[in-house]
Amino acid sequence: MSTAADFHSDPPAVQGRVPDFFIVGHHKSGTTALYEMLSQHPQVFMSDIKEPRFLAADMRPRFTPPRGRRLPATLEEYLSLFSAAAPGQRAGEASPSYLFSHTAAAEIARLQPDARIIAILREPASFLYSLHLQLLRSHVESEKDLLKAIALEDVRREGRRIPRRSHMPQLLQYSDHVTYADQLRRYHELFAPEQVKVLIYEDFRDDNGGTLREVLRFLEIDEDHPLEQVNVKQTTTTMRSQQLDDLVLALTLGSSARSRRARAALKALAPRRVRREALRLVRRRAVLGRAAPPEQKAMEELRLRYQPEVARLGEYLGRDMLARWGY
Repeated sequence: MSTAADFHSDPPAVQGRVPDFFIVGHHKSGTTALYEMLSQHPQVFMSDIKEPRFLAADMRPRFTPPRGRRLPATLEEYLSLFSAAAPGQRAGEASPSYLFSHTAAAEIARLQPDARIIAILREPASFLYSLHLQLLRSHVESEKDLLKAIALEDVRREGRRIPRRSHMPQLLQYSDHVTYADQLRRYHELFAPEQVKVLIYEDFRDDNGGTLREVLRFLEIDEDHPLEQVNVKQTTTTMRSQQLDDLVLALTLGSSARSRRARAALKALAPRRVRREALRLVRRRAVLGRAAPPEQKAMEELRLRYQPEVARLGEYLGRDMLARWGY
């Protein structure tokens, strides 16, 4: 059985169904909504694991987080995600980290040179605001102030000030997430222009159906098949207390003697289903909460900081992105 390292260094002969298209990112930019809508189409087969991340050697986590799902570790396991696809279906997956990755484009090209690539880009300031909240919820980040977190990039690049539970510290390089032109160039250097579709999140949000039909035409499948639209703009939640979340996690999955004793005490008081629902309720209402709108001054500072990247993207795409994103 070939390992992930075997594939990334010297890919073996492929045996099994290979995906036809990849939603490569970004996070918090509508990739989940697109994944869910495409999953409804009879001519499309999406992997059950939304984010396999197998084809990004540089995005391997340091460890599997407690609430994390086991990801495919071998080429055989990865290809098995698509084994149930019918011959007439387009098989695809959605790993938002593929756009951020420096190696995924080349690895996708080695596995499937004819792949169709879908990238979704979001205005940098609002994107980083949402990404930062997600990283706080997943314990990748611990600094609650986004500007202070960005200021830590150089220190963290040296391996310092990394949160203990940060399973993917490479995601803490916030500025690297919005080098959009460089990210797209990695794919355009390996795939023909007609194989790469670049979507703008705000267009997707404002015209859900129109953007979906554009994607279906790109994949060369029936664009008239009725699909239930999924809300692209979702409620943003924040982490109120990582300490309380650690406690909920310990009561749910902890392996220490203290955690086992606490679970035993709870077990004596309530059935397993009731315990789990109670802990989920605590996390939903006490640990997580609706995020406050971002501070206008901070957003203005981010827009000023990343304006050159937006201009570069506009030149690359041949579209006035400064105007589209209100810069």
